[in-house]
Amino acid sequence: MKHMNSEVKEERTSNKKRIDLFLVPIVLIAAFLNLFKIWTDEYANAYYTAAVKSMLQSFHNFFYASFDPGGYVTIDKPPVVFWIQTISAKIFGFHGWSVILPQALAGIGSVLLLYVLVKRTFGVWAGRFAALAMALTPIVPAVSRTNNIDSMLVFTLLVATWMLFRAVRTAKFGWVLAAFAMIGVAFNMKMLQAYMVLPAFYVFYVVATKITWKKKIAFLTTATALMLAVSVSWAVVVDSTSADKRPYMGSSQTNSVLELAFGYNGINRLTGNTSVTGSSHKQPAQAQQQTASSETKQTSHSNAESSQSSNQSKSSSSKKMQAPGGGNQNGMFNTGNPGPFRLFQKGLSDQISWLLPFVIFSIVGLFAGVKFKGPYTTKQKESLFWLAWLLPVAVFFSIAGFFHQYYLIMLAPPIAAFAGAGAVALWSMYKQRNGWKSWLLPGGILTTAALQVYIMSPYVSSIGVAPIAGVGALGVILALVLAVRKERKNAVTNYLGVAAMVVLLAMPAYWAMTPIIYGGNSMLPAAGPDSSSGMGGPPSTATNSKQSGFNGMQPPGSSSGNSSSNNQMQPPSGSSNGGQMQMPGGSSNNGQMQPPSGSSNSGEMQMPGGSSNNSQMPNSSSSKSSSSKRKSGGMNAEVNKKLLNYLTKNNTGEKYLFATTDSTSAAPYIIETGKPVMAMGGFSGSDPILTVSKLKAMIKKGEVKYFYLSGMGKGGQSDVITWIKENSKEIPSSKWQSASSSSQQGPSGNGTLYEITLK
Repeated sequence: MKHMNSEVKEERTSNKKRIDLFLVPIVLIAAFLNLFKIWTDEYANAYYTAAVKSMLQSFHNFFYASFDPGGYVTIDKPPVVFWIQTISAKIFGFHGWSVILPQALAGIGSVLLLYVLVKRTFGVWAGRFAALAMALTPIVPAVSRTNNIDSMLVFTLLVATWMLFRAVRTAKFGWVLAAFAMIGVAFNMKMLQAYMVLPAFYVFYVVATKITWKKKIAFLTTATALMLAVSVSWAVVVDSTSADKRPYMGSSQTNSVLELAFGYNGINRLTGNTSVTGSSHKQPAQAQQQTASSETKQTSHSNAESSQSSNQSKSSSSKKMQAPGGGNQNGMFNTGNPGPFRLFQKGLSDQISWLLPFVIFSIVGLFAGVKFKGPYTTKQKESLFWLAWLLPVAVFFSIAGFFHQYYLIMLAPPIAAFAGAGAVALWSMYKQRNGWKSWLLPGGILTTAALQVYIMSPYVSSIGVAPIAGVGALGVILALVLAVRKERKNAVTNYLGVAAMVVLLAMPAYWAMTPIIYGGNSMLPAAGPDSSSGMGGPPSTATNSKQSGFNGMQPPGSSSGNSSSNNQMQPPSGSSNGGQMQMPGGSSNNGQMQPPSGSSNSGEMQMPGGSSNNSQMPNSSSSKSSSSKRKSGGMNAEVNKKLLNYLTKNNTGEKYLFATTDSTSAAPYIIETGKPVMAMGGFSGSDPILTVSKLKAMIKKGEVKYFYLSGMGKGGQSDVITWIKENSKEIPSSKWQSASSSSQQGPSGNGTLYEITLK
């Protein structure tokens, strides 16, 4: 107890010291990477931005995180982060940057928190290096520059970590309760993803506290109960509210928050089975084992049957993109193929793994000589905490069936912590000539440089040979020189060590800047020379590497000489369902990659949480705006003014401006007008929200009369869409269609506007 009290006094004394001047430039770097040019993103992630616009209009929408102002359906995540974004928009005005700002500040806050957490135990230089490594981890600023949830989630979990460390130092149970309650708050940001850190919290508290086992079990049980209570508090309120008095819970199949938490946003992420109304997106094992050509060609056609028949033909019109399971492809959304080395595969390694070899060597050094039964030093205990965070999360991403690249931000804190703590520990072992341990520093530098060369090698056409060769050569030279000079202690050796750390951080720093240099994507944020595509990953064999962010598929918002080509995705050979392949939020059409029903650019693929490639709204102009602002994360999401004028002029008091099948078409109109637009099937168009009888009742009440449809309905919406087409009057396109959109091609054409009035 005396030792704990002395630690508390030491902490109070250290808090009175001057600000660490070395930390200032690190924070400024983080601020630049997270904040610079966020004001150019006008829509951000349009799906979430539309929700903020709706939440600003009433407390009802605010509490439930309603996607639309009419309170028809919610977004697919809990509300806490969007409450914060809404408050920010209320204070600063509704802008793309005002909904991004909380996440950008959270990214900077995470850098500061990691400095505080590492510095206290491992020393000031460890804290500085950890903070810098966190700031320069490419996926961290890439996510923090958007209104996606993950940056705020990581910041909240680091706050919980700070509380837990304080609980152990002060032996106060209140801090334990606060730490676990904070995880409960994080659950209400992104559900089960927040629980990934629980192994670290349990292991650390058991190992680090000097109390009886009886008290440990009692304290942890109580803290866990509080965490669960906080976690489900909002869900219980929502699920216990009558369905007719609240919005439908988006992306659930039973209108339940708990089902959403443990299904769509939970176990299904691990299994890859993100099923919707009876159809599964999970690829069968047989399909995953098949390989196929990654560069087949086909003739471009404007109708589905022609496209299907051309799947086996070859031409130079367009390139197919192979689905997961292809032998030489990068998996679904560039997340690689499951396996023990997945984090070193293309598409993931350049987001998070730049320092992983050095981290592995650091772990070896930090745990060298540790006995299973202890006793453990404070450094060893906290190293165990970061290890218990790192390993389970790394295992999850190594085997998970479905996730996006930006989820990898969950690995950033433990990697940065080990990079900082390990740099100091390995340097100390090296300087002390501590036997085999003294070889860990040059070994870590050499292997890390080698991995970085491997990570960069697919990007030769984008970044050139010089930086790749430079990192490789400098890494090898510095490692060898340090190995040779192991017996010498002078200033030159110190400079060599610092130079090695600079070399290892140089390319991660460049990668972290790519969302600023090349443009970011708020739908699917990722770092790298193809960051604007939303599919950060190595270029394919496409002619222009900047347009090949998704294995040769034209990235969102870009244009090419073959703009009319049908970019299709080839399903894995041997796949079920007639060779069809489904993507999250999309449907298949005889082996052709198909957008969600209601998306207006047929043949394109919808991005989860966002809009489709090129993101054309109902008959919007296909020409790019001259404005310097980006809409929908670089996607050309434009509101069709002629359509909007027609709908506004002919509205006779209906609640909804119009109805469409999914959020893609609805979001920009909600953002621009603040008026209710009904996404009948929720985000992807597959939610079983609406029935024919319910729709009839809404029409009779005068709540909606216009329907914009593009493509066939899917899942629970098929009957509704069929009924709409059979009982409606088609509005001539000349009345609402922009002339510039008449050339749009694809199986679904431009879409159709219908009007229904029932007596």
